[in-house]
Amino acid sequence: MKTAENATSEVGLAWFKSSYSGAEGGQCVEVAAVPDAVLVRDSKHSAGPVLAFGPQVWDDFVRQTARC
Repeated sequence: MKTAENATSEVGLAWFKSSYSGAEGGQCVEVAAVPDAVLVRDSKHSAGPVLAFGPQVWDDFVRQTARC
C-alpha cells in the first residue's frame, strides 16, 4: 500500500462509491482504477489523502471481504 500524491487532481479519474452507500453520506470510501493500481479515498474528504493498492493486493482484499 502506498499513498498516491496528487492522485485526486488527475484528469479523467472515475471514482466509484458502493451501491450500499446511502444518499445521506456516512462512512464511505470511493475507489478509482488506474493502470497499475486501485486508488481509495474517503468520500467525505475527496481532496484528502489517497491510498494506492496494487491490482493483486486489491483483488485479494475483495475476495477475502466477499467471504465475510
